[in-house]
Amino acid sequence: MDFFNASSVVDWSRLQFAMTAGYHWLFVPLTLGLAVIMSVMETMYVRTGKEEWKHAAKFWMKLFGINFAVGVATGLILEFQFGTNWSNYSWFVGDIFGAPLAIEAIIAFFLEATFISIMFFGWNKVSKKAHLTATWLVTLGATLSALWILIANAWMQYPIGMEFNPETVRNEMVDFWAIALSPVAINKFFHAVVSGWGTGAAFVVAISAWFLIKKRHNDFALKSIQIGAIFGFISFVLLAITGDGSGYEVAQKQPMKLAAMEGLYEGKEGAGLVALGVLHPSKSDKSNYDDENDAFLFKIELPKLLSLMGYRNFNAFVPGIKDIIEGGYTLPDGTMALSFEEKKMRGEKAIKALANYQVAKEEGRNDEAAGFEAELQENFAYFGYGYLASPERTIPNVPLIFYSFRIMVMIGFYYILLFAMVWYFYYKKTLTANRWILYVSLWSLPLAYLAGQVGWIVAEVGRQPWAIQDILPVKVAVSSLEVGSVITSFILFAVLFSALLIADISIMLKQIKKGPEDTDTDSVY
Repeated sequence: MDFFNASSVVDWSRLQFAMTAGYHWLFVPLTLGLAVIMSVMETMYVRTGKEEWKHAAKFWMKLFGINFAVGVATGLILEFQFGTNWSNYSWFVGDIFGAPLAIEAIIAFFLEATFISIMFFGWNKVSKKAHLTATWLVTLGATLSALWILIANAWMQYPIGMEFNPETVRNEMVDFWAIALSPVAINKFFHAVVSGWGTGAAFVVAISAWFLIKKRHNDFALKSIQIGAIFGFISFVLLAITGDGSGYEVAQKQPMKLAAMEGLYEGKEGAGLVALGVLHPSKSDKSNYDDENDAFLFKIELPKLLSLMGYRNFNAFVPGIKDIIEGGYTLPDGTMALSFEEKKMRGEKAIKALANYQVAKEEGRNDEAAGFEAELQENFAYFGYGYLASPERTIPNVPLIFYSFRIMVMIGFYYILLFAMVWYFYYKKTLTANRWILYVSLWSLPLAYLAGQVGWIVAEVGRQPWAIQDILPVKVAVSSLEVGSVITSFILFAVLFSALLIADISIMLKQIKKGPEDTDTDSVY
């Protein structure tokens, strides 16, 4: 899909969902990160009895509240779109996809709604420990909210724990714990939540650096940097670890996404990991996946690391885009990979068997219906391929994914270095003397948000054309709407979300300029 030439209901529905998710993910990471940081600061207050920790916790709590409110608004609209723009998807998998979202509403929102009022208005009305408990429960609620949403998203990438019911034409859950404890879900949860921690730490360090630059609330700023730099360094190290886990899961479950991430067209044993590279322009045309041009104009490769990341073996074979389409290589489970044409044939068999089953059932030919059902179940794993016209349709946007992945990784390592340097200068008590590191910390903040956005591009664009991997293509998942209606709602949402973002930034800037209450503004470091 070319967003700048979008013309169909599918294109505009995808664009609208991408915009909504993009805006929503501007607020979620900061919510997750600030929740932990303000809880840690309040814990320090309860343990030490020092009022300055209480003032620090209350300041970041205000910014958390502003960001949380706007994030809830965008999140609700995001979920409504499954029913409005993606009704075929919702019907096809609603019995499974709806369960994690319902649990999120019941458990996560219950925790947040119950204890957030105590957190904000319970100072001096409940005991210190009761208030601290409420704060940590709000943090737990925000994290659990992310957990169940990410379980639902992970199931789209790796659909398990289900059976297809030809009577209702719906996928039905048969193993809740297989879905909830899927290795893709667990790894995605930790990676996404830790990325939020990193964003929250980058935010706290950046704003604290601004206070030090302005020579305001120095004690508060230094205490915040003390927590933020340590928390941020740990978060980005954990991001690297969970990122490696994500690479392994992608290699096992979504090899086409891994091939796109690496610009790998020809598979090889002992495949190297591309650290930096420039893709050949011809590869922007998906139909050129098997041309004779080298995939890269230039690249710096780390030998054998892709094989190690994807298969925990330096010499493992990593299939490229051409291999995945043509098949014929050995899979990790020892079976032979099918070609696109073979998968398409099986998908068409499954679709035809479903249609024949429904007719046989209506006419009371139950024995024939049972035979058609058996044929459907035998080929259902490739159901979605029956809707795809050509092998190029299985290839995602390789340049977008390739460059997005490298931007994400480079920002991650940049922040590990930055937080280490900030902590070093803090430990040496020379932070304010080295004003350049304060400016770097402040102006680096957009990079944390950029890393989160491109990370989701890799995850979601990388699995195209699938709404559900191998089972339901995006073009079949969309609602039957007039394209004009989707364009109109897109414009309305774009205006609404932009207004919410401007309001969020304006209110937070006003609170930041106001600063924390009852702190010493004249102390020096």
